[in-house]
Amino acid sequence: MIISVASGKGGTGKTTIAVNLALSLSNVQLLDCDVEEPNAALFLNPVIAEKKSAFIPVPVIDKEKCTYCGKCREVCVYNAIAVLPQTENSKGNILLFPNLCHGCGACQYLCPQNAITEINREIGIIELGNVGDVQFAHGKLNIGEAMAPPVIRQVKQYINPTRTVIIDAPPGTSCPVITAVSGTDYCLLVTEPTPFGLNDLQLAVEAMRKLKILFGVVINRCDLGDLKTDNYCKDEGIPILMKIPFSEEIAKSYSRGETIVNAFPEYKVQFNELLIKIKNLLEKQEI
Repeated sequence: MIISVASGKGGTGKTTIAVNLALSLSNVQLLDCDVEEPNAALFLNPVIAEKKSAFIPVPVIDKEKCTYCGKCREVCVYNAIAVLPQTENSKGNILLFPNLCHGCGACQYLCPQNAITEINREIGIIELGNVGDVQFAHGKLNIGEAMAPPVIRQVKQYINPTRTVIIDAPPGTSCPVITAVSGTDYCLLVTEPTPFGLNDLQLAVEAMRKLKILFGVVINRCDLGDLKTDNYCKDEGIPILMKIPFSEEIAKSYSRGETIVNAFPEYKVQFNELLIKIKNLLEKQEI
């Protein structure tokens, strides 16, 4: 089973839920796919056993074969290629903008002269390791790179189907989030009972429904705001699977880099119950 943990906005406690859920279970794998700002490792302190480069394929033009027909420019929806056609006074030229390239391969596939090949351009790294029985992997996008989805996809290549997999997704509802949660069996949406939290939860709910991913809500700092989030979930038929109170003790342990279940072992029972609730909802869905 693959469980993604997402949120419509940052700072709701998404990574907190993902890390503590992983530490409460057995035979589990945690993938931190928030590759622009991965921080699960700060709490887990895993032993990194392997590092690999993350790449994106970018085109290389053989100007001896190229006729500057402009087909590659036409098919590139990201404007990563500019073609200056031949004239009476010039042979023509072609310009590549690697930072705009998404590595889709369309230009190579559709080039009528077979003048395009591809090389890998490094855009980040992937680190693999363990913390106790928990398998761990995360990606780190290089500073200055604009595209997180290729690194996220490469992190997800290490999903271990023999384990319960927890994916810590990026915040928001943009392309990196969609890439992280796609293909998961269930998505936990972490929110907080504030106007901003509710607004961004509604955006996340809309995204999950379009992706047709079964989902439920975890309300963090549940006694901090009002009941509008509870009422919204009730009206929309969204299950609230867990609530975590606003606690000075939890906040202090968090600031020290401690996990909830290590500082307060009684929470392990609640996180185990969270998994049981998810399994029951999936079974009902199958029926």
